Amino acid sequence: MDAPLALYRRYRPETFAEVIGQDHVTEPLRHALAANKVNHAYLFSGPRGCGKTTSARILARAMNCEKAPVAEPCGECQSCRDLARGGPGSIDVIEIDAASHGGVDDARDLRERAFFAPVSSRYKVYIIDEAHMVSPQGFNALLKLVEEPPPHLKFIFATTEPDKVIGTIRSRTHHYPFRLVPPKVLGDYLLELCKSEGVTLEPNALPLVVRAGQGSVRDTLSVLDQLLGGAGPSGVTYDLAVQLLGYTPDALLDEAIDAFAASDGGTVFGVVDKVIESGQDPRRFAEDLLQRLRDLVIVAAVPDALSTGLLDVPGDRAERLLSQASGFGPSELTRAADIVNAALLEFRGATAPRLLLELMCARILVPGSDNSTQGFQARLDRVERRLSMDGGAAPAGATSPPPVEVPRSPAAEASKPPVADELAEAPPVETAPPVEAAPPVELVETTAAEEPADVAPVEAEVVATPEPEATPTEPTPAAAGNLTIADVRRLWPEVLDKIRELRRFTWVMLSQNAQVMSLDGSALTIALVNPGARDSFVKSGSAEYVQKALHDVLGVSWTIDAIVDTTVRPGATEDTLESEDPAAPAEPQRSGEAAPASVREALREPATPQTREDPDDSADRDDPVVEVETIDPEMLLSRELGAEVIDESRTD
Repeated sequence: MDAPLALYRRYRPETFAEVIGQDHVTEPLRHALAANKVNHAYLFSGPRGCGKTTSARILARAMNCEKAPVAEPCGECQSCRDLARGGPGSIDVIEIDAASHGGVDDARDLRERAFFAPVSSRYKVYIIDEAHMVSPQGFNALLKLVEEPPPHLKFIFATTEPDKVIGTIRSRTHHYPFRLVPPKVLGDYLLELCKSEGVTLEPNALPLVVRAGQGSVRDTLSVLDQLLGGAGPSGVTYDLAVQLLGYTPDALLDEAIDAFAASDGGTVFGVVDKVIESGQDPRRFAEDLLQRLRDLVIVAAVPDALSTGLLDVPGDRAERLLSQASGFGPSELTRAADIVNAALLEFRGATAPRLLLELMCARILVPGSDNSTQGFQARLDRVERRLSMDGGAAPAGATSPPPVEVPRSPAAEASKPPVADELAEAPPVETAPPVEAAPPVELVETTAAEEPADVAPVEAEVVATPEPEATPTEPTPAAAGNLTIADVRRLWPEVLDKIRELRRFTWVMLSQNAQVMSLDGSALTIALVNPGARDSFVKSGSAEYVQKALHDVLGVSWTIDAIVDTTVRPGATEDTLESEDPAAPAEPQRSGEAAPASVREALREPATPQTREDPDDSADRDDPVVEVETIDPEMLLSRELGAEVIDESRTD
């Protein structure tokens, strides 16, 4: 059995109504045919595969139809049957390939035969394909014939480069420019064609086929024909289209975009490694990344682009685009797109495409080092996004209570405004008749070196410090809708800085032993490297300080879940640790040895009694005050760090 014809031959239009995406050409031609106002010469120009030669055949068929003048060929007469799809052709309609018949001798031969009358049709029609290949001498030889043809002669020139047709010929023709078919129109046509063929085409695979055809109907049908030939029982699937057409999978693009939004260089370069190791073309990956950035730019500029049809993407991808666009500012997206577009020019003839791809990704990741206008706008976008998150976290009409500051010395207390002045600004509240109460008690950390001479000494130097009040667990609507796990990871160093101000012990533990894992609604999960660190985090009430720091930095009220994950990478950076390298808080100490310097710093234990005269300025009232003379170091390490002290001198 003979193999079937190619799709673009089996589905070649036979009437102007079947031509898609060229209404600006087909409608005027139909009106001219119906009114019997057909010109003697036409010039059809446009990209390849958009219907120029097909429309020329339909025009010749309609002109020679026995029922002419008609807008469409009847399809019943002998001339229409001869020129139909799969027909034998007509002796009065001559197609000439100018690529091989464009010389002076060919033009002279055509001129001599053109004066003979048609055999069985009304007109003798010459369809000259690839007309730009006719030499200037050949055109000059045809000039007089095209200008003043006999009544039975018609010319139709088809070309992809109308500028190469000499002006004297163009001025004698009616010029109709064809265009590329819009993706939406082409996609609907492909769905109807697949339905006629009885083949399933997945919605996610359809955009890939349309994109591969680049607006050319013939090229698109060739691509679809290839996919149909390799399709299995499930039809044309997304995986099949990606593999055969060489496009980057959506999952890989999603991973790259999310990593760019979170400034996660490790993930970005991991994606580059996957692209190279899987044998994909780096240039194609850059093209697909540019296409995704283009979609995000449109979504960011036009929020209803997906619902209005400005972007035609499947439903699941539409949700991803909305989520990804919220992680960037407009300037960040346009800057990234410009960088990728510029890199595509460098890929031509590149001997090290992986290096160019990595440099492109590095430029996108570091807008802080870009001194251009776009780099400045990208940094401004990040600042504005931060401000919008801080300003939109609290619900309308609600005010968060100001943090309670406990003075470290009577001198600082003297400079603090009275509490009565702050309370006077609050709105009046209806309450029961006031009862005279004792003045509020101010909890002040003092040491022997800080006590003034005119103040009576306190009975104990270790003053019980109440734990801070737990922040509300219900998140505000704005915070739950604006922040993602990528935002939390990007801003985590600032959260650690705030925790350091609140409680140095919690800061040391988190910066050395913890990493942000996930955000599920109003619950933030923090992973610690071992069970001892997790138990110490929970027993010491550190979660409340993390809640307060998140509220101060991000304006959110989340619950904190602590888990154990030995594979996590602690989130410490050089900025958060400054120049220190504290040891892990959960490391056990031998009996009788002094605590390491990092633990003494975290607990504010002075190395020698003389250092108590110069207290740490970063200390806070919540840091435990240690008296070496009254507190056993072993008990302190066990209580604060969850460590177990092992006596190596003991023998069993």
